[in-house]
Amino acid sequence: MSNSYNDSKQSTLASSDEYYVPAASGWPILGAVALFLIALGAGATVGDLLAGQGPWILLTGVGLILIMLTGWFRDVIIESMGGLYSTQMDRSFRQGMSWFIFSEVMFFGAFFGALFYIRMIAVPWLGGASNNAMTNIVLWPHFVADWPLVVTPDGTETQAMGPIGLPLYNTIILLTSSITLHVAHLALENNQRRRLSLFLLVTVLLGGVFVYLQAVEYIHAYRDLNLRLESGVYGNTFFMLTGFHGVHVTLGAILLFIVWCRVLKGHFTPQHHFAFQAGAWYWHFVDVVWLCLFVFVYIL
Repeated sequence: MSNSYNDSKQSTLASSDEYYVPAASGWPILGAVALFLIALGAGATVGDLLAGQGPWILLTGVGLILIMLTGWFRDVIIESMGGLYSTQMDRSFRQGMSWFIFSEVMFFGAFFGALFYIRMIAVPWLGGASNNAMTNIVLWPHFVADWPLVVTPDGTETQAMGPIGLPLYNTIILLTSSITLHVAHLALENNQRRRLSLFLLVTVLLGGVFVYLQAVEYIHAYRDLNLRLESGVYGNTFFMLTGFHGVHVTLGAILLFIVWCRVLKGHFTPQHHFAFQAGAWYWHFVDVVWLCLFVFVYIL
């Protein structure tokens, strides 16, 4: 009777879905310090503060972020490959990634909301719309309330970045990368390892090409169009939206590169590959954001 009870109890424990609780980690603290240094360095660089040390502070923050990502990813990979995760942990990862992407939607939603307010409300008011006729007549009689705002009320002149050329090429590149990533996902589900590694590598390379072309676009904007971060509200919104998106593409490419390295090591199975799915979710989200940027920043 006792042996039967103990066998039944052990069987129940073996079949239960245990939840793994990792040991305390210092990576979140290091990440917080890195983000603070990045914000401080970026602000000091743009504002020419802290005796010109802004770029060094910014690079230090970026370096710490890379160290944090490397260490944290290493720990998670070791835990995953060690069989410590259960289906309950898998659900937690999915929920966490879903909420993270939702927060990113809200992040870019705020920037698109600011762009809408500037274009549809603020600029027309400066031009004398509604009950603000005296604003245009008295303060800026020669101001033209048109978008993109290539001439600011104080006379700063710039040129708009059109959709044809590098922006269009980058759009094609990102759309193609979503296709190659989807092909890689299908290959993983069908356990086609060589096809998986090839198309995933192509996706990462396309992401790198996108970032490179965006850097070329920024050089062209500064040198040839006088389009700068300080070139009025158009320059502000252009570089804030495209710049933050470029950072997200860079992070997404790093995530997919790590996943590709794991693929080469034989990680993931058709049944268990959430790390791949998380990177794919993030990449497709970044692609959708770019399509919105291409329409509302470059075309309209």
